[in-house]
Amino acid sequence: MKANFKRVINSEIPVLVDFYADWCAPCKMLAPILKEVKDEMGEKVRIVKIDVDKNEKLARRYLVKGVPTMMLFKDGKQLWRQSGLLQKPDIIKAIKSHH
Repeated sequence: MKANFKRVINSEIPVLVDFYADWCAPCKMLAPILKEVKDEMGEKVRIVKIDVDKNEKLARRYLVKGVPTMMLFKDGKQLWRQSGLLQKPDIIKAIKSHH
């Protein structure tokens, strides 16, 4: 997963990574919000979901202490990070501010 993840975040298109867990209630609430973000932004953003229980090393590497944690990458660089549940306008604003 690590090499593949590096390839994914090394994109000219912003990549929003959602570190989540199946047992996390706020993560379940975030899933439809992220779908709305994708529907609105289309090809301007790529959204990737990472299950922290199945990708523990990756979660540790990015110091994910709580879920959901979202990170925005572009060209392999982390541009933004936020833990907790955010609403669609806040997520879109964060993505657009780093476009």
